[in-house]
Amino acid sequence: MLTFSFLTLFPELLAPFASEAIVGKARARGLVDVRLVNMRDFAENRHLKVDDTPYGGGAGMVIRVDVAERALASLPPADEVILLTPAGERFTQKVAEDLSRKTHLAFLCGRYEGFDARVERLSTRELSLGDFVMMGGEAAAACVLEAVARLVPGLLGDEDSHRADSFSSGLLDYPEYTRPPEWRGESVPDVLKGGNHGAVARWRREQALARTLARRPDLLAGAGLTPQDSAHLLTLGVTPEQLAAWGAPPPPAPKRRRKARADAEGS
Repeated sequence: MLTFSFLTLFPELLAPFASEAIVGKARARGLVDVRLVNMRDFAENRHLKVDDTPYGGGAGMVIRVDVAERALASLPPADEVILLTPAGERFTQKVAEDLSRKTHLAFLCGRYEGFDARVERLSTRELSLGDFVMMGGEAAAACVLEAVARLVPGLLGDEDSHRADSFSSGLLDYPEYTRPPEWRGESVPDVLKGGNHGAVARWRREQALARTLARRPDLLAGAGLTPQDSAHLLTLGVTPEQLAAWGAPPPPAPKRRRKARADAEGS
């Protein structure tokens, strides 16, 4: 079981993510556990005050380090204590996969002007969703919860489904279709309806390459491209120089056409 512990001033913001949809079902099946810890329970004052004015002046309030420390001490030891902060490492699918192999993750969700800087000493990892600022860490924590929990073995119905997701394969995902077969003049590609699994696999790979090239070409350098991928990218207008910059292998050498039997026999 993978346990997620969230230290927050607003546990009600995270409660729906912990109790509904796939995460809720996973909790019912004993695959994951989610603990919501209200830091106000560790304020140790009559008014449950957890913050104070910043030294040196300035706007806003800062969450006290001693409150965060007491809240963490109430938990069993965690493999990772994660501080959600704009200054943290960018959260990626690779990070999600790493975290999914742990047994207990504790998250520090800040509010107001954030935590006292000494809280950084209590954390083992700092994560950021991107270059923007939110009002608190709860929304970011919910994103990490969903991204990591879905990788826990047994949680998804198809154990291989997440391996084809965007970023898991190094590429953006290929487009998916379902019924109706035609909608407002746009039809489902014939290859997906033909029953040729090899052709479907090739089409999906080519579509993933095309989407990634058009929308996130920066991903191609780490996508583990094959010679067949290189050949298809060349048809999409990529230059040999670009392939070399991405570390892609050269495309397969063209097959030499066999000489006619008559030529081979010297007739």
